[in-house]
Amino acid sequence: MIFLIVKLVCSYLLGSIIGSLILGRLRGVDIRQQGSGNAGATNALRTQGKWFALGTALIDFGKGVVAAALIAPLDYGSPTSPLSLLETQMACGFAAAIGHCYPWFYRFRGGKGAGTLFGVVLWLFPWSALLMLLAWLLVLTSTGVVGLSTVVAGLVFPLALLLFYAPLSANLAALALGAAMFLTFTHRSNLLRWQKGREHRFERVRILSRWFARTKTRAKRR
Repeated sequence: MIFLIVKLVCSYLLGSIIGSLILGRLRGVDIRQQGSGNAGATNALRTQGKWFALGTALIDFGKGVVAAALIAPLDYGSPTSPLSLLETQMACGFAAAIGHCYPWFYRFRGGKGAGTLFGVVLWLFPWSALLMLLAWLLVLTSTGVVGLSTVVAGLVFPLALLLFYAPLSANLAALALGAAMFLTFTHRSNLLRWQKGREHRFERVRILSRWFARTKTRAKRR
């Protein structure tokens, strides 16, 4: 049990290293003081541009992979561990995402955990990650709303696990549901703004929405 606690703490501290804040220090900016005030890749894209956002996303994504691939297996095999290796990897990835959202090094003001959690899922469950990505793209190209797309993709995760990796252990199912609920919670302000029609939309990516609109217009002309 002690090994599991140590690995979870190490994963949390790794997650507390925020990509946008590290890159922002090199540039002399704090993106928590700009845009939406969030330290994630989406706000980085809005306020600092695509290359800054890409660097942020890669760091945040990498934290999840490192937690699952390197930290979780350390000293594995302790007879007192309550989790299997796969469950431990998922738990460590989840801990890294929590660290990203509530970082110890930055007064618990971080991002929203999506990139870090996706890194974990892609490493451990690539087919689930693919289905999540498809769901994310479908919602994004329909609405242009990143937060809503991310929440939907998160909710798809436990369903995708059941589809591709059943049967699931109770611990793994609980971790998957917890991750989905956690993403919904961290994006609650986005959902509220979307409900009120005030959430930012990336109009250029609403390809599917424009296609449906053109199809409907042509049908009416006929």
